[in-house]
Amino acid sequence: MDFKDDRFMTALALCVVAFVTAQALFFMIRAIKRAKELGIENSTIKNTIISSSLFTVAPAIGIVATVITLASGLGYVLPWIRLSVIGNISYEVTAATSAIDVFGLKGGIANPITDHEVFATVAWVMTLGSMMPLILTPIFLKKIQGRVGKAVSGNKAWADVMSAAAFIGLIAAFVARALAGQGDKEVIGDGAGFLSVSALVFSIILMLILSKISQMPKMKWLESFAMPLSMIGAMVLVAVMAQVLPHDVAFLEWRG
Repeated sequence: MDFKDDRFMTALALCVVAFVTAQALFFMIRAIKRAKELGIENSTIKNTIISSSLFTVAPAIGIVATVITLASGLGYVLPWIRLSVIGNISYEVTAATSAIDVFGLKGGIANPITDHEVFATVAWVMTLGSMMPLILTPIFLKKIQGRVGKAVSGNKAWADVMSAAAFIGLIAAFVARALAGQGDKEVIGDGAGFLSVSALVFSIILMLILSKISQMPKMKWLESFAMPLSMIGAMVLVAVMAQVLPHDVAFLEWRG
């Protein structure tokens, strides 16, 4: 059995998931008791629990996509552990790839990791990096919020501009990776090319379609699922294209 998915790793993952689940149940029970003390009706409490549960499905789809992305190199268990606690696809892939590059390995997370030292290093880099927000946020967030609040309190339009600029910058990073991201020449499909642009275009089109549908009566619930469904849909379409189109067309790259 591969050491990345052996019994020890699986047992470790189950312990982490059990702890996270127990923590969620603990706070849910405390919240229900507090709600009853405040006189909130049982029907309201029940509807809140149901709606909250449904809204967790949308982020879970994105998490599953991230686990699948990382599984080729790291197996399923480590990404499962990581994303059961904290993390996202942009950070996890970047952290794992950076750690692998230190060892001079080709292909990043696209190729299975067979060395225990490399695997352990990747796990430490991914974990320690995600711990920093948990440490820095309670120390510096209040000061940062105060300074930002003073800067935008007199000009709401400026606050909107800052928020939009941050979001656009984040999206631009993913767009740039699809259009001009430098890949490993020895790994087919790693660099920017026909498939990466196709995934970008398909995801945009699907997002626009789903956003339009979510504006229809009784379809408001679809709004929370639009982004993960667009991601999954684009991945499926690109996978089909890779199998159907001629190899020279599907794997055409200009930044490989």
